[in-house]
Amino acid sequence: MPIQEELIVSAALYLADAVAVSLLVFGMYVPRHHRRDMVVAYLGVNVGVLAVSAALSVSTLGAGLGLGLFGVLSIIRLRSEELNQREVAYYFAALTLGLLGGLGTSSVWLTMGLMAAVVLVIFLADNPSLYPGQRHQVMVLDRAAALDDVLPATPRSAR
Repeated sequence: MPIQEELIVSAALYLADAVAVSLLVFGMYVPRHHRRDMVVAYLGVNVGVLAVSAALSVSTLGAGLGLGLFGVLSIIRLRSEELNQREVAYYFAALTLGLLGGLGTSSVWLTMGLMAAVVLVIFLADNPSLYPGQRHQVMVLDRAAALDDVLPATPRSAR
């Protein structure tokens, strides 16, 4: 493939990645879950994986080695803070989009179709209308108090 055609294909895949991850984060995750702190994580992992996979796709180093190292870093990131399963799914979707955009395939349309499939699956699986009666509530404790402080009027024999 001529160099100019390769650049056009790469630019198209990078643009497709930007559109897909924007839909994933700003079109689905933020409006549904209202956690702005995760935006940086999802965009960061997407762009990081895109950059590493694009660099490895033209490098003489083994792509498996580089992606394996990056995968280990991603797992360490996931273990450093408690994430629920939904957040992990979005995290890996962002990671997958970056891999698809950076490594690409011989077919631009196949790669874009796979990106669309990832976004569509997350859209459908995390759709609030799928489980209309289900509620999820997060409780944050501001402070811990000794039992005697909380229930001073309760007789000791009842405790």
